[in-house]
Amino acid sequence: MKIYLISGRARNGKDTMSHIIEKEYQSLSKKVCFIQLMRPLKWLLRDYFGWDGKEETKPREQLQQMGTELIRQELNMPMYFIDRLTENIKILEKYYDVFLVTDVRLPIEIETIKERFKNTVSINITRVGYESELTDTEKVHCTELALLNYKKFDYEITNETLSKLEEDVKNIVSEVEKNEKDE
Repeated sequence: MKIYLISGRARNGKDTMSHIIEKEYQSLSKKVCFIQLMRPLKWLLRDYFGWDGKEETKPREQLQQMGTELIRQELNMPMYFIDRLTENIKILEKYYDVFLVTDVRLPIEIETIKERFKNTVSINITRVGYESELTDTEKVHCTELALLNYKKFDYEITNETLSKLEEDVKNIVSEVEKNEKDE
């Protein structure tokens, strides 16, 4: 089993990159699972606060406030999302070969998941020349800024063009698979 932790600021290409990784592993006949740290939070907002679950109507500020200020800080549950993800992966690893965690936002998420699962790769993506459409409040939230100066990523990708992104991802997957065979 392999886990890819995908991080980057909003709208920098995390999902696009993840779909390219998925295609690479499907070509190797591997079963790929998209999984999110924030799935429990999104479930709460859909089931109890009326969010329709669509990306274009995502209440980002409410997600940020509830996930960080309420759950992690006020309720003192900093491992809540990491623990749920860990439990889900332990169940689903019987059915999937590769997990793509597409919403990594904090150093503790990367470091704890790497401690818990041996074959974990972290990738940060930065989109060249992109100006975020987030509100000023959303832009300065710790979930948008916490990884800006983080230096422990296994790979950093600059999202310049789709063809360059595809080439970079293919090279990463190839290197990761080669390193696994060499172990």
